[in-house]
Amino acid sequence: MAEKPAAKKKATRSASARKRTRQTPKRTAVNRGRLGQVRTAARAVEDAIASGDKAKAQAALKAAEPRIARGGRQGAVHWRTAARKISRLAARVRKMA
Repeated sequence: MAEKPAAKKKATRSASARKRTRQTPKRTAVNRGRLGQVRTAARAVEDAIASGDKAKAQAALKAAEPRIARGGRQGAVHWRTAARKISRLAARVRKMA
């Protein structure tokens, strides 16, 4: 089968489109970093829960909660998603023996 030729990129015409083209990669990089912080914080709590040490899990949750909430405020994740993640992690820590 013949391969499709690569799509030709059109030059942006309006000033607002040129600005958007400049800003998008920067915003994407910032948002990826923020999302990474949310995921790393949640993963730290998950690891502490898996280890079975309640004190360690509580400390990890205390450190992770503001990072996850900040990610929700800044738009890395939806604020309700952040709240749900915090709630579910807290419930799992609370359930530990």
